[in-house]
Amino acid sequence: MKRMMLSLLLMLPLPVLATPPLAPESVLQINNRFTDQNGQDFVLASRRGNTQLVAMFYTSCRYVCPLIIDSAFGVERSLSADERRKLHVLLVSLDPARDTPEALMSVVAKRHIDTRRWTLARTDDAGVRVFAALIGTRYRKLSDGDFNHTSALVLLDAEGRVLARTETLGAIPDPEFLAKVKRALQQ
Repeated sequence: MKRMMLSLLLMLPLPVLATPPLAPESVLQINNRFTDQNGQDFVLASRRGNTQLVAMFYTSCRYVCPLIIDSAFGVERSLSADERRKLHVLLVSLDPARDTPEALMSVVAKRHIDTRRWTLARTDDAGVRVFAALIGTRYRKLSDGDFNHTSALVLLDAEGRVLARTETLGAIPDPEFLAKVKRALQQ
């Protein structure tokens, strides 16, 4: 009898657990399609569950954008191996016209970026505007094709809420920002 009851229970459909909605202030709510360095499309909501550093950059930048990448590397180097495994990085291009997946991949190769945790991505112009606004990045395209833009690393919690930001760039991270990253990774 017990075996028959167990068999019947195993045949019942499992209840579908709905994913709770994202908080209204979550950056991950935007519905724009993004494309990563491998040419794979995704939406930001798929990154839910990961504490992450996010920033805006463009691949043809020769000055500040490489420093943004160095800054994210600096944060990583200041973390323990366990903390590093938990942190993800998302760099979104300001220049979708030129930053194809191939251009993004060239930065990955040149900078030896670990794409298991780092994503370089592009979206359309409208998506760039929305994402930039949500993380507090101001930018404008110059006549020569370069961009003036805010240079910052932004820390998002696992639900995509902004926890902290720093405009202190360089290989040695802002100590206050780093402390907030470490706290976020403990949760």
